[in-house]
Amino acid sequence: MKRMACAALLRVGATPSRAQTTFHGNLARTGVYPSAGPTRFGRVKWAFKTGSAIVTSPAIADGVVYIGSLDGHLHVVAQETGKEKWKFKSRMPIASSPAVAGGTLYFVSSTGALAALDVATGTPKWVFAAEYERKFESKNLHGYVYAVDAASGRKKWDYPTSKSWVIGTPAVREGLVYVGTSDSARFMALDARTGRLRFTFDAKAYVFSSAAVAGDLVCFGSHNGKLYAIDARTGTLAWEFQTEASKSDALKVLNPDGSLNQEAFAPVFGDFEDMYVDFYRFGSIGAVMSSPVVDSKVVYFGCMGGSLYAIQ
Repeated sequence: MKRMACAALLRVGATPSRAQTTFHGNLARTGVYPSAGPTRFGRVKWAFKTGSAIVTSPAIADGVVYIGSLDGHLHVVAQETGKEKWKFKSRMPIASSPAVAGGTLYFVSSTGALAALDVATGTPKWVFAAEYERKFESKNLHGYVYAVDAASGRKKWDYPTSKSWVIGTPAVREGLVYVGTSDSARFMALDARTGRLRFTFDAKAYVFSSAAVAGDLVCFGSHNGKLYAIDARTGTLAWEFQTEASKSDALKVLNPDGSLNQEAFAPVFGDFEDMYVDFYRFGSIGAVMSSPVVDSKVVYFGCMGGSLYAIQ
């Protein structure tokens, strides 16, 4: 279920004032957030429902949450109440996480177009058209979280992932690298200097979500419809949140322990079309592919059930 995305370099005049205004927390994409998250699960502060699955991650700026959905809309929601302020309709689904800077919202739609919108009104400022995104066309997808010297380009170390995809962007803080795998359903902490394993957490299902490091905890999502919060030093589970769709599990794709029921994922077509069938199955349990954002002890993330959650 590899997703290929269109990327662009932007020269933006204003520097974002808050770390939550771009994917994975800051321009270095470290996944580190200045405010601690909830030390235990308390309640759902609010949940905002979109018209289709969410595979993107939210951005937050000036009390507003921005997130794209496969319903083709870029949704703009009040951070405190979860009420929609406005939305922008793209011609195609949106699988790109937005960024906000200088009063402008940037995102890429599945048409391959990079759009810039006015954050107050949603009015387009400009659109740069590129080619359609291409799916399932990458070679050598499997293998090794690599660490490369930024100055020389030389490899410092690599860590084998049992031939499992590494979809998420690593989070890095205080000498540790945090990242999840897909087929092996692991979430790992590696020593940033040596690449040695510090701990492994069994996520029970694929981890496409990039981790958010906030305070003493690391938060990330799993394809079994759970958001996990684990101790950043030991990997011990602190708390977890489970989507309602995952609890009901209408298609019985989960085992009682939250792992994937392999019998439920038996091939239907015997070719790449089975990926679309699996996408539907994961949507039925509200899989969390979205990468969480932490702000003022609240965690924000989307799920394939189409909901944007704020939990505290």
